[in-house]
Amino acid sequence: QIVLVSGHLDSWDVGQGAMDDGGGAFISWEALSLIKDLGLRPKRTLRLVLWTAEEQGGIGAKQYYQLHKENISNFDIVMESDEGTFKPSGLGFTGNAKARDIVKEIMTLLQPINVTDVYDSADGTDIDYWMRDGVPGASLHDDLSKYFWFHHSQGDTMTVQDPNQMNLCAAVWTVVSYVIADMEEMLPR
Repeated sequence: QIVLVSGHLDSWDVGQGAMDDGGGAFISWEALSLIKDLGLRPKRTLRLVLWTAEEQGGIGAKQYYQLHKENISNFDIVMESDEGTFKPSGLGFTGNAKARDIVKEIMTLLQPINVTDVYDSADGTDIDYWMRDGVPGASLHDDLSKYFWFHHSQGDTMTVQDPNQMNLCAAVWTVVSYVIADMEEMLPR
């Protein structure tokens, strides 16, 4: 059984893609690194995917889906961060009401950093195939007030990234992915 965390590498026009979507790739990598460094071993596999070609029609995600859809019942949740890694506020979630209640309970663990909101739906081109087939999905919600200042521009460099805000995003990603991967049962569908 698999909990998938992801971001994509899609800077194809200008800039370096450090924020869009290097930030999502960074926090996904960091979540798995933190779990490993803490010596935690969840019941399910945590899998990192760094998607390619999202801007060219999502062909990397489509290929991955085609290769793994026969095992779709083993995917517990698919998580994608694709809107920068500014100050987080919570998660977008797509899934049934019982699964949403579980995710809301998990998010209460993040009260100390004031990131507890669960929004109506998850967004993510790269996880849409899975969610359409009933796999619960989550996307990071963060402060988008500066996102389009840098989106697909020459200004999208590492200087855009605030290490403290990225650490908060990584904390959200780490807690949610680990807790879901270590629950007795998969999220309900």
